[in-house]
Amino acid sequence: MKITHYDEMYDAFRDQVRRFAKEKVAPHAAKVDEEGRPPFEAYEASLELGLPGLPFSEEFGGQEGDVLTQIITVEELARVCASTATTVSTCWIMMLVQRFGSEEQKRMIIPPVVRGEHRSAWGLTEPKGGSDLMGVVTSAKKTADGWLLNGTKRFITNGGWADWYLIFARTEADKFGIFLVSKDDAGVSFGAPERKMGLRGSPTSDVILEDCLIPLDRVIGEPGQGGEYIRAGLLGSRLKYAAHGLGVAQGALDEALAYTQERQQFGRPVADFQMIKGMVADMAMKVEAGRAMLMHAATLVMNDDPRAKKYASMAKVLCTDAAMSVATDAVQLHGGYGYLKDYAVERMLRDAKITQIWEGTNQIQRLMIAKEVYRG
Repeated sequence: MKITHYDEMYDAFRDQVRRFAKEKVAPHAAKVDEEGRPPFEAYEASLELGLPGLPFSEEFGGQEGDVLTQIITVEELARVCASTATTVSTCWIMMLVQRFGSEEQKRMIIPPVVRGEHRSAWGLTEPKGGSDLMGVVTSAKKTADGWLLNGTKRFITNGGWADWYLIFARTEADKFGIFLVSKDDAGVSFGAPERKMGLRGSPTSDVILEDCLIPLDRVIGEPGQGGEYIRAGLLGSRLKYAAHGLGVAQGALDEALAYTQERQQFGRPVADFQMIKGMVADMAMKVEAGRAMLMHAATLVMNDDPRAKKYASMAKVLCTDAAMSVATDAVQLHGGYGYLKDYAVERMLRDAKITQIWEGTNQIQRLMIAKEVYRG
C-alpha cells in the first residue's frame, strides 16, 4: 500500500506518545542529565507502550510501526528528554537484522530487544573516521574457527551498556561486513564513559576489539555486502536523527512560549513586546519548516521514491539546524535564567549541538544534497 498523506491515525498516535512523554519521561529528564546516567525510569516505562519494539515484526513481538510512527515517537520523546529519545530509538538499529539477517539471528536478537531484556548499539565511527564510513580500518578476518575482529569503535551510543553491537568492519580491501558482537565475547572491552557537553543521559564510550573471535554465523547477510546494508539502514535512521533535532527545537519553543507569557517586565508579560514576538515567529517557522520537510521525506522513503535520499538529507539539516537556532533563542528569551541549569532550555541547548554533528555532519549532508541537485 502506498502512503500518500499524514492522516488522523498518526495524530492519535502522536497524542498518545505526547501524553506518555509528559507523564513518564519529562519528570526525570533534568535528573538524568545532572547525574549523567541512562534514563532507567523512562526506558522501563516505554516498554509498557512497546516503544523499544515499535518497528519490529509482530512475529517477534513488535508492533510493525512504520517510518512515520518512528519519527513521531522520536520527536515527542526528544521534545522533553533528548537522552530518552536516543535510548529508545537505538533499539531500532536491530531492524538491520530483521531486514538482512538469518532466521536464527532474528530469533536470537530481536525478541529480547523488544522485551527490554537486551540493549543494542551501532559500531560504525572510528578514531580517525566519522563521516568517511568507507574508510574504516577495523578488520574482520575469516578463520577456520570464526571471524577474528580487531579495531576500535569510537563515540558508540550505549557503549558498555548495550548487550549486542552491530560492528561494521572491513573484510577485504574494498568490501565490508556487519557482525553481531556480544558484550560478553572474549576480546571485547570498553573505554571510559565519555564526558559530554550534552545528551549526558545517553552512555557513550569506545568499543575495543582485540582478537575478538566470534562464530561464523554472526555475520549479517553476505560478508561483502555490509556497505550496501549500511546505506539502506542509514536512509531511515537519518530521518530519526532529524526527528531528534526537531523534537529538541519544539521543546525549546514550548519552554520559550511558556516563559515569555509568564515573565513580567515593565508591568506586562514580555510576550507583549514586538521584538519578542518577532523572535518567536522566526522560531516557530523554523520548527514548522523542518517538520514539513521531515514528513515529506518520510513519505518518500515509505513509498520507495528515488528522491528520498536527497530529501532525507535536507530534513536532517533543516531540523537539526533548527534545533540549535531555536534552542539558542529560547535561552536568550529566558534572559539570565536561561543560563541556569534550573531551566530546561539550558539542557536543550547543550543537547541540540550534537544533532548537527552525528549521522553525517550537516556539512557532509549539504555536499550530498548538492550532488543530488546537480544530478537532477
